[in-house]
Amino acid sequence: QAQPVESGGGSVQAGGSLSLSCRVSGYTRSSYCLAWFRQAPGKEREGVATIYGGGDSTWYDDSVKGRFTISLDKDKNTASLQMNSLKPEDTGMYYCASVPVPFTSSPTPSLCVSADSAYKDWGQGTQVTVSS
Repeated sequence: QAQPVESGGGSVQAGGSLSLSCRVSGYTRSSYCLAWFRQAPGKEREGVATIYGGGDSTWYDDSVKGRFTISLDKDKNTASLQMNSLKPEDTGMYYCASVPVPFTSSPTPSLCVSADSAYKDWGQGTQVTVSS
């Protein structure tokens, strides 16, 4: 698998919106998990949202539920993270990561874990800055 390629990010005022995209390649039958992580200065990296390559299985950290939406264009193997109602605490470097998983036609919500140690391929990261 190739390194995920991220795009998007930038600077916005609190309450604004931004969208991130991540394209992955090299997977068969959409058998992968894709996750967004973020790391703020001086803090540990944390999981934000995950999605199964076949769709229908997503996870969100409590801090972004109701504000962020992860979605997937299966044909393009590209995931998007729509971030609304952004807060200054959302500031950080956002990373896309992916890992192959066995194909399943019935993914469970817990299929794609949020632990960064589970992910094999990582993007370069894109900065998100939210000002108050």
